[in-house]
Amino acid sequence: MHSSHFTIPASNIRPSRRPGLLSAAATAVRWLGRKISEWRNYNALMELSDDQLKDVGLSRGQTESDVHVYSRY
Repeated sequence: MHSSHFTIPASNIRPSRRPGLLSAAATAVRWLGRKISEWRNYNALMELSDDQLKDVGLSRGQTESDVHVYSRY
């Protein structure tokens, strides 16, 4: 009987991808970008008058909840 053996050259094997410093930094930058966007959205809503909020279907109390702060995404 013949057994078929073959060898995979080491150059074809990819190194495992572990989260490194660059990946952690990219994640931190994305998180910070989301937080800045959330802050801008919240401030924009708080600058609207009660009549303007009513036009878009919100009340002053709803603008202070987190549900509507993130709805612009």
